[in-house]
Parts: sequence; C-alpha cells; structure tokens
Amino acid sequence: MPSVPAHVVNLPVNQIREITQAAWATPDSIVLSIGEPAFPVARHVLEAAMAAYDRDDTNYTPNAGIAPLRAAFAERFARRAGVAEDPSRVFVVAGAQQGLHLALSTLIGAGDEVLVPDPGYPTFPMTVGLLGGVPVTYPLVPGHGFQPRIEDLERLVTPRTRVLMLNSPSNPLGSVFDAPLTRDLVAFAHEHELWVLSDECYEAFTYDVPHVSPARFDAGGPEAVPGARDARVITSLTLSKTYGLTGLRIGALITPPGMELLLSNVMEASVSCVSAASQYAGLAALTGPQDYVDTAVQHYRANRDAATAVLRDLGIPYLDARGAFYLWADLSHATGGDVRAWTRAFLAESGVALAPGTAFGSEGEGWVRIALCGDTSELVEGLTRLPRP
Repeated sequence: MPSVPAHVVNLPVNQIREITQAAWATPDSIVLSIGEPAFPVARHVLEAAMAAYDRDDTNYTPNAGIAPLRAAFAERFARRAGVAEDPSRVFVVAGAQQGLHLALSTLIGAGDEVLVPDPGYPTFPMTVGLLGGVPVTYPLVPGHGFQPRIEDLERLVTPRTRVLMLNSPSNPLGSVFDAPLTRDLVAFAHEHELWVLSDECYEAFTYDVPHVSPARFDAGGPEAVPGARDARVITSLTLSKTYGLTGLRIGALITPPGMELLLSNVMEASVSCVSAASQYAGLAALTGPQDYVDTAVQHYRANRDAATAVLRDLGIPYLDARGAFYLWADLSHATGGDVRAWTRAFLAESGVALAPGTAFGSEGEGWVRIALCGDTSELVEGLTRLPRP
C-alpha cells in the first residue's frame, strides 16, 4: 500500500468519541460525554426541508449559499453581536467544522502556526495539523479562571504565527469572555498582524452575562481598537446547537471585506455548496418562531443549576459555567493522573460516561467535561455516582 502522510497518520484520537462509543455499547449507561441537544427539531424547520424536496429543489446553489439565508445570518449577527455585516460576506458552510476547515484552508500554509486554546475543542489543533500547519497551544489555567492571558500569547507568538483562535462561550469550559478581555485579544491580533478565527457556536447560550463578539472591536466594528487599519476577524456560527440541527450541517462564516473570491474558490474545491434542503431548513430556523431556543436556554440553565448543586454537595470543585451547555469539574482527587483511563473505568464501574479533560488538551488532566443538554433526572443520577474527595 502506498504511504500516507505523517500529518494524517499522527492525527490524535478524539477521546470524546472514544468514551461515547464505549458508552453506547454499555447497556443502560448514562451518557454525559457528548453535546447533543435533546429536544425535537421545530416542526416548521422540518417542513421547510421537506418542502424543498417536494419541489425538487435539489440542485447546486451558489458556493456561498442562497441569498435569503445569507441575509438571515447577517441580520442575526447584527442583532446579537451588534455588528452590521453585508450579506455578501456571509458564507454558508456545512456546519461549524467545515467552516473551520474552510477558513484555515484560506489562511495558513505548510508550517504556519496557529494559536489554539488548551483546554479547547479537539478539532482546533486537529484541523490545523491536517492542513500542514502547526498548532501552538496557549494555556487556560484554573488560577486565572481558564481565561486567556495576553502575556502567554506574547510569549508564544513567532514570525510564523498566522491565526489566533478564540472560543467564547467555550466548549469544554462553559467560560465566557467579557468585553475588556475580548478587546485586548483583538488588539493583540492587530499588533502582531494575525487573523482571528472566532468560534461562536454557543453564542445563543449565556447565563447572566452577555455574549461579546470579537468583531465588535475589529476595524470597521462599532468599537474598533486603536490602530486597527483593516479587518481580520472571521466569525464562525452554526445552527447545530442553537436549533438542534446537528445532522443537517448548517453554519456560516462571516468574513472581512476582500475575502469573497478567495473563500468562494476554496469552497468550490472542498464541498462546492451546502445541501439546498438544509439551507431552507436553516432559513426557517432563523426567521421563524424562536420557541426552541427559548426552551433550550431555560433547560440548560436549569440543568446547570441542578448539576452544580450535586457537585457542591459532594464537595467536588468546578468552574462556574456562564455559557454553552457544559460543566467543567475537577476529579483530580480520583483520577490518579490519568483522567482518560479513569473515565473508562468509571463507565465500566458506574455506568456513567464523562468526557476526559485531556480530550481538550494537556491542561485538562484531572478534569472532566459534563454535558448539560440531556434529561435532568439522568444528569443528576449520573453525577451522584461521582466519588467524593
């Protein structure tokens, strides 16, 4: 067999999938390891997709997506983030992961470095490596509330650094960047001539704090940082979590001016365009009744409160979740320095699957991610089985 490139062979195993697949093979297990929304998709969204099939709307669309959906994404971004963007700079993508691949395919070449958070979502460094780039992790540590520190980024930036990846609200941490920190991060990117790729998949889910988009502080934004001469923030959005459309694969990149032709060419060379039926479903989700989102926000908040009550009772430390639908908990008293092995043993012994913190980087050793999006009673029952310190 011909050889396969080393950067493909060396892609790490996704430990979230590893523990979740083990849980699916374990009868009666409680699966708290994966972030899959538990509510049925809204009927008007399903009907929009079915109507597209009924009228045989199954042909190619423009690379960047159908015009009404691009306009709907731009309108939501203006309303939620306070940043007006022309729909011509919105690219409809096959979920946030394809959007991440599309953006990085456009921004980096072989050997270029990308600053990625640790702990952070596993496909951030995986995608960089798959494209021949070099992921350089910046630490998010308990003593600083798992928030980025400019001094760490200054220490890591080199002449090969091209992109700063940000994720707020954070998966896996549930942390949220406030406006001063977000402004400082954008200013850092401008100072060092970096692109900013901002993953805002969970922008709909914050609790008692606002979501702050880095685009607010970019050149052309309403609060542009001093010295910002040209825009460099690319925002990644998805409907997977917001509307429970994980399998329809629909999201968007909102891009700076001047990238339209480049992204269109790269899109043509990757997936050409997103399924028309999925696009019409996405349009219905964005422009129709928002009951699904309202219900989801209330459910995730209630689950967060129920989960933290259990952890407090057990005396298990955790990071206060201000966004997304995950809880980050410290099980270092039980894991023996190998949280990945411990989660497998805990599943076998207790029937509960938790995502090991090392799935998200070396800084996650001793920690676990708890998904808050499922049934409340199962969540509480699973957490009561955790060992006390």
